[in-house]
Amino acid sequence: MAHRDFSRGEFLALSGLLAGSTLLKGTAHAAAPKPPPAPKKEVPAASPAPATPPGPTREDFERLRRGCRASLTLGTSGNEGAELIRIGEWVQRQGLMGDVYGNGELVQSLEKRVAGLLGFEDACFMPTGTMGQLIALRMYADAGGKRTFGVHPSSHHVLHENDSYAVLHGLRAVNLLPWTRPVLAADVREAREPLDVVSVELPVRWLGGQLQTWEQLEELKRTCREQGVKLHMDGARLWESQPFYGRSYADICRGFDSVYVSFYKMVGALGGAMVAGSRDFIRTARLWRHRHGGNIFQLWPYAASAAMRLDDTLARIPGYVQRAKSLTEALAADPRLTVLPRPVQTNLFRVFVRADAGALNRQRDRIARETGIWVANGFSPTRVPGVVETELQVGEGLTGIDDAEATRAFLRLLEPA
Repeated sequence: MAHRDFSRGEFLALSGLLAGSTLLKGTAHAAAPKPPPAPKKEVPAASPAPATPPGPTREDFERLRRGCRASLTLGTSGNEGAELIRIGEWVQRQGLMGDVYGNGELVQSLEKRVAGLLGFEDACFMPTGTMGQLIALRMYADAGGKRTFGVHPSSHHVLHENDSYAVLHGLRAVNLLPWTRPVLAADVREAREPLDVVSVELPVRWLGGQLQTWEQLEELKRTCREQGVKLHMDGARLWESQPFYGRSYADICRGFDSVYVSFYKMVGALGGAMVAGSRDFIRTARLWRHRHGGNIFQLWPYAASAAMRLDDTLARIPGYVQRAKSLTEALAADPRLTVLPRPVQTNLFRVFVRADAGALNRQRDRIARETGIWVANGFSPTRVPGVVETELQVGEGLTGIDDAEATRAFLRLLEPA
């Protein structure tokens, strides 16, 4: 297959479609009229085609990925038993006891620690980010009465939660802007409907980890205050944003009414999340956690998994971001690849290439077997014919190889099969 670089104009024109295409399958052709059915013809019976051998299973995929010595993506360690032992030994060394429905030193000390880190009065541990964010949106809707929240079209709420905001809480999402950039102050001022709250993802995952500039973020905070609109942060990847702003987490969060952070996406914990806000806000959030069925009898294994990893992970993130900057430049030097964003703003980015997704996935498996390097979790078609995308993220998995080796491994994807 012939490859050519995207021109600047072409890339800017298509980037919105590229980023969102795989999430909205079928919508590009939804309005096309269906052709009339073709008349049936008598055809001679054909010999049965030979059976197609089954493709690799999920277990095969995981076994191959976990057996690699290096990875351009994040993933689990692959030794769950050892991880559970490590958590237990950490709890023993700390001399901590478990909790009962979240009441216990281990969980509550993590809540206090994260609240202070983010600059809030209090925080509540949540089993999932979906639950924590739904609770925040519901509380703002009850207080404001409009039942609306403003979002980016790639928001977790819209794409990944099965319309839970509408089905469970009767809320309505208002898309504020096109797919191609983060939420700005003007989007709030020009919203087509009155809003109770705006939920802002920092950074925007489906734009390759893009962020507002500091000035844009401050203007957004100020505008929400002036408009009487609450401002919530979907901080699933907030941890990775700090090097871009060069400010403390508390400074970044100042001006938001509430913030959600994840403990498994970058921190690598078993699961869990935290919602931070004012003391009164968190008191009500705990009530809603119970209503959602999230008051698990013992939360401590999840909290311990997060607590024992948090400091070390946050200390490593600046290095991961710096590594992503050099790696993306090395990849973008090949004219067959287009990197989004450029320059990279976090340790997360997306790569676009003119190729066949299935062929690249098969090449990825071959590269993993031959080199021990996992170059991508998968490739997906976009709405632009012949263009596919993948998401890469620099983390601990790249510590064993340098940029040159990582780049060579990735470029092997484009070798003839």
